[in-house]
Amino acid sequence: MRKFYGIGVGPGDKELITLKGYNLIRNCDYVFVPSSKGHSLAETIVSDYIVNKKVIELEFPMGEDNEERYIDAAIKINEILGDDKVGVFLTLGDPMTYSTYLYLMIQLKKTDLDVETIPGITSFNAAASRLSLPLTLRDESFYLADGMLDEEILKRVDTVCVLKIIKNKLDIMDKLTKHGFEYVCVKRCTQEDEKLIYEKSEILGDNDYMSLIYARRKS
Repeated sequence: MRKFYGIGVGPGDKELITLKGYNLIRNCDYVFVPSSKGHSLAETIVSDYIVNKKVIELEFPMGEDNEERYIDAAIKINEILGDDKVGVFLTLGDPMTYSTYLYLMIQLKKTDLDVETIPGITSFNAAASRLSLPLTLRDESFYLADGMLDEEILKRVDTVCVLKIIKNKLDIMDKLTKHGFEYVCVKRCTQEDEKLIYEKSEILGDNDYMSLIYARRKS
């Protein structure tokens, strides 16, 4: 049976991949990797595990409308995976959380490929562990946002994680302060150049796409 797996490789530390994901990478026929301007961080993270595999880059530039590229990529994958071949697609964090893979999966579901998703550790889970701070305690609520904050939701939650903060950091931080949150910017969590940034001015000066803000309501 032809099989396709979407594998979450985690936030950056190569040891934070699941054993199942590792085994599938080692035993597959093809490794498909998302690339932006010729670079794939997902591939870099697990490069030690890709041995004697055909690696195929699929270009999905960050910040662009990639709808047609997802369609073309699904056609390409379907054509490459012949009888009894297994392909894996590597994606940062978890495949089902703000992931490129989700849009590719939708297109692949229209083919006769058997598609399965392997979960991974998200950047915000890793950040909470890195900070030794909870995402949620009993009877609390957690808010995960993708660059924009809803103030009505902020009134009701205890912890907030904001991904893709590069475009509107000042608005994010002002809203968090207004609603009683303390925050920290976690840059490239679990990677070699990881950095924790607490000062507002320094956060505003950081233009790394791989940064997030973790916020906890003041006790």
